[in-house]
Amino acid sequence: MHLPKYAVKAKEAYRHREFKKAKHLFDTLVETKLKGTYIDNFKFLNLKDKTVALYDFKKPVYLLTYASWCVPGKGEIPALNELAKKYQDKIGFAILFWDTKQKAKELAKNFNTHINVFYIDEATNKHSYIIKNLKHSLGLPTCYLISNNKKLMNIKRSVFHPYNLSKEASFKLNYEAINSAISNNLLGKSGQEAPENFREISPQ
Repeated sequence: MHLPKYAVKAKEAYRHREFKKAKHLFDTLVETKLKGTYIDNFKFLNLKDKTVALYDFKKPVYLLTYASWCVPGKGEIPALNELAKKYQDKIGFAILFWDTKQKAKELAKNFNTHINVFYIDEATNKHSYIIKNLKHSLGLPTCYLISNNKKLMNIKRSVFHPYNLSKEASFKLNYEAINSAISNNLLGKSGQEAPENFREISPQ
């Protein structure tokens, strides 16, 4: 309901290179309209071409959307891999590539086995609903922090930093940002998710 209006304003802001305004629009949309709502049961393909629904995850989900032309910070993937290993028993980690299966398969080699890798190939023209709502409305890379009952706890952008920042410094910035997002949105104060019996789908 709120995405079309936001998309028009955000596009206008980016066209005029008003990046602070664009960020404010995004943050306001998330804070006042999206947080606390429930995400749809979107369906993706894994690297074996099996359809997996978002609601198949019974744990909280850290969902990150990517594409081959969207290069993450040099420390982002190592930090994500480290945290996926740390929280594997508590959280489901998923990467969704807006790309072909072949490209997603190549890029999946960068992620450890605790991260589920999915893809949607726009050329097949079978996923217009999810493409409209998850890609073209909010852009990428975008991180969706989803509770075990599929409530949107938060939506965040990736960490952006100077290109010449060292790999070690980039890793530290990304690790702290991702860990904070997980702790504040997906885990309780004790570091545990809600006390339920969880079942995680098998990695790709």
